[in-house]
Amino acid sequence: MVFQPTPPSSSLPGSSAGSGAPGTSGDWHQVMSFQQPQGPTPPNATRRPVIRRVLLWSAVVSVFGLAALAMTLIVTTAVGLQAAILGMLSASLALGIVIPLFIWVDRLEAEPARLLWFAFLWGALISTLAALLLNELGVTVLAGTGADPLVAGAVLVAPLTEEVAKGLGVLLIFLFARREFNGVTDGIVYAGIVAAGFAFVENILYLGQTFLEAGAPGLVGLFIMRCLVSPFAHPMFTVCTGLALGLVAHRRRASSAWVVLVGLACAVFLHALFNYSAVAASEYYLVLFLVVQVPLFIAFLLLLRWARNRESRLMRDALTTYGMAGWYTPAEVAMLASPGERRRARRWAGGVGGKQAEKAMEAFQDESGELAMAREKRILDAVTAHRRVFVPQA
Repeated sequence: MVFQPTPPSSSLPGSSAGSGAPGTSGDWHQVMSFQQPQGPTPPNATRRPVIRRVLLWSAVVSVFGLAALAMTLIVTTAVGLQAAILGMLSASLALGIVIPLFIWVDRLEAEPARLLWFAFLWGALISTLAALLLNELGVTVLAGTGADPLVAGAVLVAPLTEEVAKGLGVLLIFLFARREFNGVTDGIVYAGIVAAGFAFVENILYLGQTFLEAGAPGLVGLFIMRCLVSPFAHPMFTVCTGLALGLVAHRRRASSAWVVLVGLACAVFLHALFNYSAVAASEYYLVLFLVVQVPLFIAFLLLLRWARNRESRLMRDALTTYGMAGWYTPAEVAMLASPGERRRARRWAGGVGGKQAEKAMEAFQDESGELAMAREKRILDAVTAHRRVFVPQA
C-alpha cells in the first residue's frame, strides 16, 4: 500500500508552527539544536525479523547446507584439499574488489543483509551446483553431434545454463521479497551479488586445477586474468537480468514480463561472447579484449554510476513531496540524498549526542531511504520517532 503524505500534527525544526511548511534551507545541522534524548531509542523500523516463517527458512538452510556439502566434495575431489585452499584464498581477493562496489551502489537504500547473504549463497552454492550438472549433461548431448565439446560447452551450453541458474536466484528475491525489490538499483545489486558468489566458487575450481597442472606460475597467471583483469565478468552478465527485473519492479505491470526475457538473452549473449574470445578465438583474445570487453566494462561502470545517481534523484524527489507536506526540511532532504552528507550527519549526531544519537541518525537515514521507495505509514512514524532522539523538540 502506498502512503500519501499529509502534514504532521507538529512542526519540524525550522518550520512555521502549525503551517506544515518546510523549514529554511542551509546546512541541515544549522537548523537543529541538540538536547539529551528522553527515554529509550525506538527500534529501527527497517530491521525486520530474520525469520518470518520458521519452516521456510529451515528449508532454505537445509538446501544451502546440502549444496555446500556437495560443492565441498566436488571441489576437493577435483583438485584436492591443498589446491582448493589456495584457490579459495586467491578467489577471495576478487570478492574484495567486487562486493564493495555493489555495496557502494546500494548505500542510499541499503538492502537487508539476509537477502544479500541469500543472493551470495545462491550464486556460490545452488547456481554452481546446477551449472555443473547441466553443463555436463549439455556437453554429453552435444558430443553426439560431432561438435568440439570444449568450444560447444563454453560457448553454447555454459552461458545458457549458468545465466539461467544465476537469474533464478534474483527472480526468487523478486517474487518472495517484493518489499525489498523496488527498482533498477535493487535488481543490479542482487544480480551482482549472486554473480559474485558464482564467480567465487568457479574461480576456486579453475585456480585449483591450474595449480595442479602448471604449478605456482600458472596459478599466478590465471589469478591475474580472472581475479584482477576481469573480476566483474560474471556480474556484468547477470546484471542484465537484474536490470530487467528492476524495470519490471519499477513499472509494477505484469505486461512488462517480456523485459526479463530480453535481459536474460543479453546476459547469455555477453557470456557467450566472453567465452568465445577466451576459447574459440584465443589467438585473437587480446584484440577482442580491447575492442569488445574493455568498452563493455566501461559501459558497466557507467551503468552502476547511473543507477546510483538515479536512486539519489528518486529519493530526493520522493522526500521533497514529504517535505512539502511538512515532514522534512529542505536541508534534511538534501542531506539524505547525498552519501557524503549522510556520513557528516552521523558524525555530527555522534559528536553531540553519543552513540545513541548516532544510531538514531543511522536509523533515520535508513528509514527515510525505504520510505522514499515503499511509502508506508509505519516507516514515516519510525522516522519521526528517531528524529526526536537527536532533535528532541521536533
